[in-house]
This record gives sequence, structure tokens and C-alpha cells, in this order.
Amino acid sequence: MQKNSASINLLKKQTSLIDRFVNWALTIGRLLVILTEIVALSAFIYRFSLDRQLIDLHSKITQEQAIVNYLKDNEKTYRNLQDRLFIATTYSSLGVSRFKVFRDIVSFAPLGMTFNNVTLHEDRIKIDANADSVSSLNIFVNSVKNYSEIDSVSIDKIENKPSSAVIVISLTATLKPSVAYANTN
Repeated sequence: MQKNSASINLLKKQTSLIDRFVNWALTIGRLLVILTEIVALSAFIYRFSLDRQLIDLHSKITQEQAIVNYLKDNEKTYRNLQDRLFIATTYSSLGVSRFKVFRDIVSFAPLGMTFNNVTLHEDRIKIDANADSVSSLNIFVNSVKNYSEIDSVSIDKIENKPSSAVIVISLTATLKPSVAYANTN
């Protein structure tokens, strides 16, 4: 009987399809698992850094809220002061323009004319006056009509008092909108 002798084959042996698939799955599969674990681990570490940033932002917001709450009363005081300064400036400018109108109208009065009452409203001026002659009254009414800040003039009442030798007049002059609402914005 012959003994089986060991043979050495230097050529590669043909492997079956299943053997090749298993070999590929073990090498490539191992690499895929390692890559997947690396991606998962890096995402996990990145999540920790995001959580740290979130905690830092929350603590910063809390600090900023404390500062805002501390300065809230100062802000209210500052805004109140700003509002009052704006109102004072508005009424100061309005007062200057109204004083100019008042002064100009009073300066139109000729000799022999006296004022009983001059009332300046938002959009009109009401004048009660006494004149000693028709000509002085006519000069005053025409001066008021021609004044650049007056829109219209209406004579409400004219009364002749021969016992005291005066003419009593009640006059209403409507101011132009630019004067009536000057600097009220």
C-alpha cells in the first residue's frame, strides 16, 4: 500500500465564492465597524462640547438678566427724564412761536386802542379791545388780516358806546396750521 505523500502545491488553490465572500466580509466589515465607531465616538465628543457651550450660554444669559434687572429702575428713570425733556423742549419751542405771534398782534395796535382781553388758544386768538376811532380800528383789523401767521379773521362783535366815546370789538383770528401746531411732533 502506498502511503499518501504530502504534496506541495505552489499555485493558489481555487476558492469558492462563499469563502471569498466570508473573507471580504471579515476584512472590509471590520473596517466599516471601526469607521462607524469612530464617527459615533466623534459625534458623542462633539455633543459634549455643544452641551458645554449651551451651559455657558445659559449662565451668561442668567448673568445678563441679573444686570438688566439691576439697571431696570435706572432705565425707567432715564426714559422718564427723556420724555420730560422732550415735552419741555416741545412746549418751549411752541411757547416761543406763540409769544412771537402774541407780541406781533399786540404791536399792531395803533394809538387810541386798548386791549381788554387777549386769549391765545391752540388754533386761534381771541381779542376783546376798545378803539377810540373807526380809523384806528380799521388799521388794526387790516394789520391782523395781513399778518403772515394768521389764516383768517372774523369780527364777532362791534359795539359803539357813545357815552364813553369808544368802539368795543370782539375779534377771532385763526392761526395757520404751521403756527398752531409748531413743534408738537
